[in-house]
Amino acid sequence: MKKSSIFLLAGIAAAIVALIIFGFPASDFSTYDSIGSAKAKQGKYVHLIAKLDRSQPIEYDAIKNPNYVSFSVVDSLGGQTKVVYHNSKPAELEQSERVVLQGKMQGNVFECKSITLKCPSKYKDDKTQLEKSVTENTAAPANVQQNTTADSAVKKY
Repeated sequence: MKKSSIFLLAGIAAAIVALIIFGFPASDFSTYDSIGSAKAKQGKYVHLIAKLDRSQPIEYDAIKNPNYVSFSVVDSLGGQTKVVYHNSKPAELEQSERVVLQGKMQGNVFECKSITLKCPSKYKDDKTQLEKSVTENTAAPANVQQNTTADSAVKKY
């Protein structure tokens, strides 16, 4: 084997060992954290899943500062925090079922870098469409039943 090949393999092995010892960036392999665990990881990049706290107002003034949104969220464990997002307000924030937040805790405020809205309403049927399909489905068995009774009446005669 050539000396250059040996040095190349030794360099690759050293790089692998360094990555194992120092770890990969935490943001690449992060899991969802609770608000409590995010507060314990001050300044570290985390992902949160939470619900919008509808009892608290959403602070947003498009004229004063269109790149500032502030609101409160509650996670499934009951933890609550204020979220500050330095970008335009997501269009359907108020209607969202859940929000996935990516960012860092800075004191008691979550500095959000990215928001993903989870809104199941787009997967649900429209209420009028749902009522229409229910009435159509209930009407069809009634017609079938009437026809079967009519057929049975004809058979009797």
